[in-house]
Amino acid sequence: MSNQVTLKGWIERVRELGGLKFFILRNRDGVTQVTLKKGVVKDELFDLVGQMHREDCLIVRGELKDAKQAPGGKELVPDSIEVVNKAETPLPIELGETNKDKRLDYRYMDLRDHKVLSVFKVRSEVLRLIREYYANEGFFEVQTPVIQAAGAEGGSELFPIIYYGKEAFLKQSPQLYKQMLMASGLDKIWEIGNAFRAEKFHTRKHISEITMVDTEMAWIESEEDVMRVVEGLVHHVLKGVSKNCKDQLELLGATVNVPELPFPRLHYDEVLKMLDKEGVKLEWGSDFGDAEERRIGDLLAKKGTELYFFTKYPSQIKPFYVMMDGKYSRGFDLDFKGMEITSGGQREHRLDILTKIMKSKGLDPHKFEFYLNAFKYGMPAHGGFGLGADRVVQQILNLPDIKEVVLFPRTTERLVP
Repeated sequence: MSNQVTLKGWIERVRELGGLKFFILRNRDGVTQVTLKKGVVKDELFDLVGQMHREDCLIVRGELKDAKQAPGGKELVPDSIEVVNKAETPLPIELGETNKDKRLDYRYMDLRDHKVLSVFKVRSEVLRLIREYYANEGFFEVQTPVIQAAGAEGGSELFPIIYYGKEAFLKQSPQLYKQMLMASGLDKIWEIGNAFRAEKFHTRKHISEITMVDTEMAWIESEEDVMRVVEGLVHHVLKGVSKNCKDQLELLGATVNVPELPFPRLHYDEVLKMLDKEGVKLEWGSDFGDAEERRIGDLLAKKGTELYFFTKYPSQIKPFYVMMDGKYSRGFDLDFKGMEITSGGQREHRLDILTKIMKSKGLDPHKFEFYLNAFKYGMPAHGGFGLGADRVVQQILNLPDIKEVVLFPRTTERLVP
C-alpha cells in the first residue's frame, strides 16, 4: 500500500550531516521531518537543501515512513520539492522569543508558532460552541448596525464618524437594537460582532475593538431567567473546550475546570462584607474595580469556585435600561477567575419609567426617539446580556494580556497592521 503524501508548510530548521540532510517542515497540524540521503533521493533535491533558509514556503511530495528518531515517529522521503516562495533574511522576529509588541507587528509570522496558533484554535472552537448552544436553544441569530446615531451607554467612549455630513458613531453596543427587537416576533435573539470602545485604558483586559456576544430574550419573569441562559452558555463552552481542545490546552499549560450548575450568586452587599473582612473599604454605591474583582476572585478560588454572579447592584451604577428594584437594580455581572466577562439583567420595559430614568441620568429622550417608539406598541418584559468573547478565551487559557487572543488588536497606540 502506497504511503505517498503531499505536505505544505514552512521550513523550521535545516541540518546537514555529510551525506544526510534533513529539514523540519511546519504547518497548522504540526511538524514533519523531511529526510534526504545522498544516493536515495534525486541529486537536484539533495543540492536544493543547501539553498534553503528558515521560513521558506514549500510543497513537498514523497513517501511517509516510520522513523523512531524523527518528531512524531515519521519522516518524509521526498520525490519532489517545490519552493513556492523564499523568506528574506534576516527574519524580523524569532518565533517564541520576540517581545509582544514586535510579534504583533508581524502577527502573520507570529502565528507560525504553534503555541500562538493554539490560542486561536481554542478561540475558533469557543465561537463554534457559542453558535451551537444558541442553535440548540432556539435563538435567532441577528445582525444590528455597526453605524449608529446614538450610543447605548453614552459618555465619551464613542468613536465618532461622519455619515453623509452627519455625526454618527461606531457601535458601542447593540443594546438599543436588541431591545427594539423584543417588540417583534424575534423574541430570543443573539448576535456576535465587533464593538468599539474609545477607552483610554492600559490594562490586561481592555482594547478598543472587541468581539461581543449579545443576547436578548422576551417574556421573562426576572433576571434569573437571563442568568440561566448565561450559565448554560458558559458551561457548554467550557465543557466543549475541555473535550475538543486537549492538545492545545496541553501545549499552553491550561486546565479547564467544567463548573457545576447553577453558578453561585453573590449579592452586592455580601461582596462588600467580603471585601471589608479583607481590609478593603468600599463605599456603598461604588462599582467594583479591577483590584476588588481580583480580590474576590482569589477568595473564591480557594474554595474551588471560578465562575460566579454579582447580583443586585445599586441602581445608580447601572445603565438607564436596567430595571430598578428600589435602591437596587435587576442587573448582574458574571466574573471568571477575577475578571468580568458578562454584564446583563432585566430591562425596563415600561415607557414612562424608562423615560424618567433616562432624564435622571442626564440623557435627552428626544435623541433616543427611534428606540423609545418601540416601547409604545406592546413591549413585553425582557432581559439580556453581553459577553466578551475575547475575555472568555483569555481566562480559559490564563493569558496575562487580552491582546494575545486578538489577531490584530486595536489600542490607543496600535492601528496597524
